[in-house]
Amino acid sequence: MTPQARVAAAIDLVEEIAAAPRRPADAVANEYFRARRFIGSGDRRSVSDRAWSVLRARRRLGWWLARVDMPESPRMLVAASLMLEGWALSGVEQMYVGGKFGPAPLDDGERAALAALEGRAMAPPDMPIAVRLEVPDWIYPRLVTRFGDALEAEMDAMALAAPLDLRVNILKGTRADAISALALEGIAALPTPLSPWGLRVEGRRPVSTGAAFQSGLVEIQDEGSQLVAAIVGAAPGMRVADWCAGAGGKTLAMAMTMNNSGHIAACDVHSKRLDGAVARLRRAGVHNVERHLVERGDKWAKRRAGTFDRVLVDAPCTGTGTWRRNPDARTRLVEQDVLELVPKQADILDHAAKLVRVGGWLVYATCSVLRDENEDQVSAFLARHPEFATRPMSAAWALPGALPCPDPFLSLTPLSHRTDGFFAAILERVA
Repeated sequence: MTPQARVAAAIDLVEEIAAAPRRPADAVANEYFRARRFIGSGDRRSVSDRAWSVLRARRRLGWWLARVDMPESPRMLVAASLMLEGWALSGVEQMYVGGKFGPAPLDDGERAALAALEGRAMAPPDMPIAVRLEVPDWIYPRLVTRFGDALEAEMDAMALAAPLDLRVNILKGTRADAISALALEGIAALPTPLSPWGLRVEGRRPVSTGAAFQSGLVEIQDEGSQLVAAIVGAAPGMRVADWCAGAGGKTLAMAMTMNNSGHIAACDVHSKRLDGAVARLRRAGVHNVERHLVERGDKWAKRRAGTFDRVLVDAPCTGTGTWRRNPDARTRLVEQDVLELVPKQADILDHAAKLVRVGGWLVYATCSVLRDENEDQVSAFLARHPEFATRPMSAAWALPGALPCPDPFLSLTPLSHRTDGFFAAILERVA
C-alpha cells in the first residue's frame, strides 16, 4: 500500500469503529481486516497504529478541532492526529491527494483549520484536565479518589500501547519450551516479572497463527489476569466454580494449576461465550471442566450450595483497567454504566457466595480501577454476609517473589506493574 492508501484505510477504520459505538474497537478492526485480506501484515500494522493513535487521543483531538471551528469527522481526526504529532501541513496535503486509493484532497476550510494546528502541542496548558487525561468528565472525580496525586502518571501509563502477554500452559511444556518454540517463529519473548508462567512480547505479533499457540503451549492472557487466576489457589482435587467464565481464559489457567485433576464448573449466562471456550479447552488439553449455563432460579446451583472449595467471580465491570488495550472504551463509557453495574455485581456475588463451603474462598475480581466496583463492593458484601471475612492477600500469595501490592487486596495498574488494571479480593467463608 502507498502511504496515502494507508491513511485512507485508517480513516475508513476509524469511521467503522465510530459507527459501532457499543462494539470493542479491536473486534471491529479484526472484522475490517478479515474482509480485506489483500492488506499485508506490515500495512495492517501501519493502518491500525494510525487508527489507534486517533482513539488514544480522541478527546484531545476533538477539543482542538472545536477550537479551530472544524466539525469532527474521521478524515479530520486522522489529519489532526498527524498535525499534532508534528507533521507539517504540506506533508498532510501529500497524504490527502484523492485518486483511486488516497483520501479526497483537503478543501479550503479543512486546510485553514489544519494550518491553525501546525506547530501546536497535543496537550497545551489551557486544555481541561479531564480532556488532557483522555477521561470522561464524570469519571474524573472517581479517578482522583482512586489515585490521588498519582492520577496523571497512572493515566499516562494507561495511554501507552499494551504489550502482548502470553501464559505458558505447563500441561504442555515449560516456559523455556515456549520461548524456544516462539523463537522458531521469529518471535522474541521474555519472562514476565510477576507470573511464573508469563511471557511478554513487545509490539503486535501474529502469535495466534503459529505452532506454539495452535498446539496449546501458549495462550494469550495479560499477566494481571494470570495473577488473578493464581491467587484463587485452585489445587489438584479441588472443586472450583468459575462463575463468570466467559470464553474461559481464567478457567484454563486454573485447570493448569490443578494439573487437570479435580473439577471445574465454568459457568456463564451467555451460551455463546461458553461455546467459544470449547476449542480453547481442547487445544490446551484440559479435560476436567464442565460447562454450565446459568439461568434464573438455577436448580443446578441450589443442588451444589456449599460444596465448592473455590468460587471465582470475575465480574462484569466498566473495564477501566483495560484502557491500554481498548482506548475507545473511554468514550463509550457513561456514568449510567457504573450505576447499573454496581448492583449487578452485588447480585452476582450474593448468588455465587451460596456455592462456597465453610473454609472455602470466594474470589471477587474485576478489570476496573474504580473503588465503586472494587473496595466499596467488597465492603458492602461483607456487611450483608457476616459469615464471610477478608483473607489477606499475603496469606494466599504462593508465587515467587513478594506480593506486588499492599494487603489486603490485589490491586494492579499499568504504571506500577505493567499489567492491565486489576482488582481481586479473597473472601473466606468462616461460618
